Amino acid sequence: MINYTIYENETSSQWVTFVHGAGGSSSIWFRQIRDFQKHYNVLLLDLRGHGNSNQQIKKAFKQKYTFSALANDILEVLDYLKIEKSHFVGISLGTILIRQLAEMHPKRVQSMILGGAILKMNFRSQILMKLGNMFKYVLPYLVLYKFFAFVIMPNKNHKQSRLLFINEAKKLYQKEFIRWFKLTAEINPILKWFRQVELNIPTLYVMGEEDYMFLPSVRKVVEKHYKSSQLFVIEQCGHVVNVEQPNTFNQAVISFINTTK
Repeated sequence: MINYTIYENETSSQWVTFVHGAGGSSSIWFRQIRDFQKHYNVLLLDLRGHGNSNQQIKKAFKQKYTFSALANDILEVLDYLKIEKSHFVGISLGTILIRQLAEMHPKRVQSMILGGAILKMNFRSQILMKLGNMFKYVLPYLVLYKFFAFVIMPNKNHKQSRLLFINEAKKLYQKEFIRWFKLTAEINPILKWFRQVELNIPTLYVMGEEDYMFLPSVRKVVEKHYKSSQLFVIEQCGHVVNVEQPNTFNQAVISFINTTK
């Protein structure tokens, strides 16, 4: 089972589950824990090969990495902890896993909060994926990862997010990076499906106004999925909204969750 940490709130029956992105770990949520624990029970996860889930790789995770397999890793923890339903907060690639879980088990997902959501790979991100595929066996993955981080988070005020993700990525293994990178082969069809199909689950997209790679497609999807979806844009903020503007992020998300109880 992947590694998890829980912070309980004895006065609440609500759960909020946090899902980080590729190359991160549950530690990227350190500015959320205190605020969220005041209101809910909090569950933090380390995805396969990330954070404290990197010790079990050789034994436990021999099957192919797919979005549905990774979503099942999350479900396994919920089942083990007997959590019937949870609100889910994700960042970047973690948002894809939350949406995948909601496709497979909608009754387990009370609401979705998708920060720095990825709903479409634009031209620049398609080029990034092609470059990554060309060089993934040649270059050390950290060189590639640093390059990706600079392209996705280029501004001065994104520096903290870049460094945090690069420092977390240092804990990955080269083979693990390649396994995750191979997921990009199935990303386009799955995102196309997500853009087309609206789930009947309350959804809040929290995006930075400077998240130039992913914000335009999110705007279009929210217009189309108006029955279930809302968009909250944070000014002077890039891709990793929960790190760059934690107070604004926390207030917006907690307010949204309280309307969906």
